Amino acid sequence: MQQKQSDIDLITEVLAGNTSVYSELVKRHQRFVFTLAMRFSKNREDAEEIAQDCFIKAYRALGTYKQTAKFSTWLYTITYTTSMSFLRKKRVDVQSIDAEDSLIQLENHISDFNADSVEKKSGYVYLNQAIALLSADDASIITLFYQGEQSLEEIGKALKMESNTVKVKLHRARIRLKEKLQYLLKDEVKELL
Repeated sequence: MQQKQSDIDLITEVLAGNTSVYSELVKRHQRFVFTLAMRFSKNREDAEEIAQDCFIKAYRALGTYKQTAKFSTWLYTITYTTSMSFLRKKRVDVQSIDAEDSLIQLENHISDFNADSVEKKSGYVYLNQAIALLSADDASIITLFYQGEQSLEEIGKALKMESNTVKVKLHRARIRLKEKLQYLLKDEVKELL
């Protein structure tokens, strides 16, 4: 049985001229790149476009990748930058979690959340819905830390912040996420937390 090649091995092959193996890198990282893009754009079509742009940019810049950080950290930096540029071009208005309108937005989405009784029982579904209601910055830090399993240092590199700043932002994002979950789940949140 053949052992799975590392990201570095695949990159070396791509740079040596075997460009077809780049598809393996895309397969490994596409789900998380899409998830992160979705957290920023909150729109499936935009997230697909952002993810595609990210992989094209990564391919073109693959020769500049230095192995001082994990490939995933480098790729998520590209994803963050591409997402922010895309949102600036679209002039998407990202609301602050502290805005009074966020409660109105939650109330508008509550009926959607209660529609499917099977999904209602799944904490994962509620967690994703709550993350979707966070600001893009909060959602990206939560996503990178928990789903991407990135360290504070790696997130700092990806978002161009000091790791202590990331730690503080992660703490605040957790508090906001808990508030969103409490609002969505009322009494059920005690079981999840």
